[in-house]
Amino acid sequence: MADRDSRDLKILLVEDVEDTRFYMRLELERLGFIVFEADNGKTAVQLATTELPNVILMDLSLPQMNGFAAAKLIRQIDGLGTIPLIAVTAHHETDFRADAKASGFDAYVTKPVDIVSLKELIDGLLI
Repeated sequence: MADRDSRDLKILLVEDVEDTRFYMRLELERLGFIVFEADNGKTAVQLATTELPNVILMDLSLPQMNGFAAAKLIRQIDGLGTIPLIAVTAHHETDFRADAKASGFDAYVTKPVDIVSLKELIDGLLI
């Protein structure tokens, strides 16, 4: 199966740690994605509404509004309810995974992120 062409696909990357956000943005852009960034949950909800991304990658521990609350809000906005939402977090605990699923996340990825695996996950969610 050929790799999905990621050109023109928009990703909203929500990460409060600047170095992590920078690394992920560079890797995602190298794969051809158009990347929009937010460093907190409140800004993530606003950007999701204005930019209409194809995929949202969101940390769970965020300032102003955590990823769980941001995901719940995004899922309630007309036109955003079906956008693939991937939790990208350092939390490995089972309760975080369950809470992420209950908040509307479609997938859960732990840091450090393997970009090749993340691309495969994104491709699978966009089919």
